[in-house]
Amino acid sequence: MSRRFFGTDGVRGRVGEDPITPGMVMRLGYAAGRVLASKGHDALHGERPTVLIGKDTRVSGYMLESALQAGLTAAGVDVRLTGPMPTPGVAYLTRALRLQAGVVISASHNPYEDNGIKFFSAQGTKLPDEVELAIEEAMESPIRTEPSKSLGRVKRVDDAAARYIEFCKSTFPNDLDLRGMRIVVDCAHGAGYHIAPHVFHELGADVIAIGNEPNGMNINKECGATHTEALSRAVRKHRADVGVALDGDGDRLMMADSSGEIMDGDKLLYVIARHRRESGELKGGVVGTLMTNLGTELALRHLGCAFLRAKVGDRYVLEVLQREGWQLGGESSGHILCLDKHTTGDGIVSALQVLAALRRSGQSLADYARECPAFPQVLINVRVAKGFKLDGQVPVKDAVTAVESELGDAGRVVLRPSGTEPLVRVMVEGRDEPQVRHCAERIADAVKVAAVV
Repeated sequence: MSRRFFGTDGVRGRVGEDPITPGMVMRLGYAAGRVLASKGHDALHGERPTVLIGKDTRVSGYMLESALQAGLTAAGVDVRLTGPMPTPGVAYLTRALRLQAGVVISASHNPYEDNGIKFFSAQGTKLPDEVELAIEEAMESPIRTEPSKSLGRVKRVDDAAARYIEFCKSTFPNDLDLRGMRIVVDCAHGAGYHIAPHVFHELGADVIAIGNEPNGMNINKECGATHTEALSRAVRKHRADVGVALDGDGDRLMMADSSGEIMDGDKLLYVIARHRRESGELKGGVVGTLMTNLGTELALRHLGCAFLRAKVGDRYVLEVLQREGWQLGGESSGHILCLDKHTTGDGIVSALQVLAALRRSGQSLADYARECPAFPQVLINVRVAKGFKLDGQVPVKDAVTAVESELGDAGRVVLRPSGTEPLVRVMVEGRDEPQVRHCAERIADAVKVAAVV
């Protein structure tokens, strides 16, 4: 069975258009209740399965939260609500509270007009492909509401934020603190606005919080991990030691050094790997993706770290880590997995791992990441019609072949459809920036021509 709704990061789209409508989300909740919670609860003692729902700060979250509640409770599933909560916070609380599943209402780094639904298992991990397909199949069946005595009930988890703050702090070494550090924290007007500043402050830092006044429509708008100019300006203005930027749902991380220079997920992954390698804490190697900069791979190998590439998407990084029995992996976009600390990517937890490296070494972020060069890398997003198939496009294939021949062993080409938006991502990497840009534009032009034919 092929996917109809689930992409690489759950179900996502424009609010008011299928599948992000109240009716469709209610069906999704009902189907998920049947598939996720039909096993694993204590039916012998009369306990109903329970699912946790968290959300980011989009105005549409209220509507979709109600629709999910209706579907889940109709299926006989109890619901616990956290209110605004970072995606990794929902993953943690699902596991800590021993619930059957967790659901996040968020479109992550997308604008506020979009929204989405993603699920976590009882173990706090993203659902396997086969479970998502089972939910899609269950959506084809009509909703059959349970008898009134069997309907689910809804309660709010009043201490959700405090629980998650304490969890984040627990991932930072007990013998270290952040006293004397000035840190700018950009919350992207997203789910971490009432959590991230407290974590760093309670560890001793002098915190300047920005992007922490959500109004339902400003999430990710010119701020956060996808628009880091605000972070750079604030770091320079406040003469901060470091800057931390999250995305709307708190699972991505970008950081800035004291000059405002931005460090992406590749550089931060290198910093964490170097620290763990030097302290003897690195278990196995490091997993990146097809988009990980070649300079990062070479720097990691120079440290003696084994390195593997997964498909783009933190779920695929996780699959390789689990297969290899390793703990550390990540993406250029800022998803970083530290499996000895959390079951999923967590922007706050990842920032704390970077800060631990700086505190232990006594070095600045710029100095500690200096041996990780960034090869010129050009990424062009080509918007295409929904349902556009990249496979079989001969002009595109010919353009890629010509570029690969021109670059030889000194560069790479990655061409892939986005898992969350109607885009084809064209990435070309090499040693010479003008050549790389020209090659990327050649391939992007070929995709544009193919997309309108």
